[in-house]
Amino acid sequence: MPDYDVLVIGGGPAGLSAAISAKKEGSRVLLLEREERLGGILKQCIHDGFGLLRFGEKLSGPEYVERFEEEFHELHIEYEVLTFVTDIRKQEGVFLITAVNQKGVQNYQTRTIILATGCRERTAKQVSIHGTRPAGVFTAGTAQHFVNLLGEMPAKKCVILGSGDIGLIMARRLTLEGAKVEGVYEVKPEPSGLTRNLVQCLEDYGIPLYLSHTVTRVFGVGRLTAVEIAKVDDAMRPIPGTERKVECDTLILSVGLIPENEMAESLGVSLDAHTKGPVCDNLFMTDVDGVFSCGNALHVNDLVDYVSESGELAGKAAAGFQKTWRTRGRSVPLDADASLQYLVPQRLNLDYGTDKVVLYFRNKETLPQGILHIEADGKTVFEKKYRNLKPPEMERLEMDFGKFHLNGASKIRVSIRKGGDAK
Repeated sequence: MPDYDVLVIGGGPAGLSAAISAKKEGSRVLLLEREERLGGILKQCIHDGFGLLRFGEKLSGPEYVERFEEEFHELHIEYEVLTFVTDIRKQEGVFLITAVNQKGVQNYQTRTIILATGCRERTAKQVSIHGTRPAGVFTAGTAQHFVNLLGEMPAKKCVILGSGDIGLIMARRLTLEGAKVEGVYEVKPEPSGLTRNLVQCLEDYGIPLYLSHTVTRVFGVGRLTAVEIAKVDDAMRPIPGTERKVECDTLILSVGLIPENEMAESLGVSLDAHTKGPVCDNLFMTDVDGVFSCGNALHVNDLVDYVSESGELAGKAAAGFQKTWRTRGRSVPLDADASLQYLVPQRLNLDYGTDKVVLYFRNKETLPQGILHIEADGKTVFEKKYRNLKPPEMERLEMDFGKFHLNGASKIRVSIRKGGDAK
């Protein structure tokens, strides 16, 4: 018999929620975390705004995750920190996991795996900025770690490239600590962060936002001394003649997040080209039986409340799969048309959980008014009106697909239509 029913990889908000949920279903659970403390990225997110949906309160990141840690420990769930998974293999329906920690090489066996490995930031190399490689170029998360956890100031005068939420929050944080933020530059014609962060982090502090601009070059040998800024055209290519030099000692990159899925790929899990996370069904199971994914490893979320929700759903499903189902069941694809940036899940399991399917989606373009349209076998089965749809702001919808009498040959299509006099 395997050592565990459910093994969770990752001890952030998604992993903690998944482990708690699986334990409550009666599963033997083990959680592995590579850092020395549980909590994931929220340990360094000391600003408030977390938990508004889940708890109806404005909590800091540490306050939010502490509530899950307390429940985690009350349930006496087994866990290991400073533990790095080096290999996963599947043999006769059981996953064999090799990990390394201070005790040495560890081997575990489990019936199911939940991948809650979070995401990582894109780096300077991934956005192709020309010039030297001086000190003073940081990702927004690294800068946040320096200021909030280490108590060190990485900048006196900085430029922020990208208007992602972490970059916006760091623009405010550095300003509060005495740094001069010369501006936030976004290559797209629209901001990438949440509206509330644009208002609270930039407008309230008089920090300028330049849309359709990018950093094309950095200057400096030992330390960054300046960056070159240029306007971009509709194809996001720098426009010759628009370059200008901005003196600064720090460049902070907030240019997007990528789900961490090396382990998923090693297991043969298919990845979605749009989310960069695993293709999954409404139970959060990937196309490899017994492998589940949740949180930012599945797709990058705006709000941690949704990260925790997906962890709970994945934990419950993993417990049910190993105890009761043992088979995948019938499924059909949930096809998103070109009006959507992405849709999660990508498949619908017809045999389990169709009465409560949580859909997460982003539309491709900003729409003052829009209608979410769902077709099943060529017939409209659901419509919902929305106001102010924006690509940076993910939408959540709970659906009962059980009432649509679907079968293994059914075709489901999801789209966003313009207009609709949304309310």
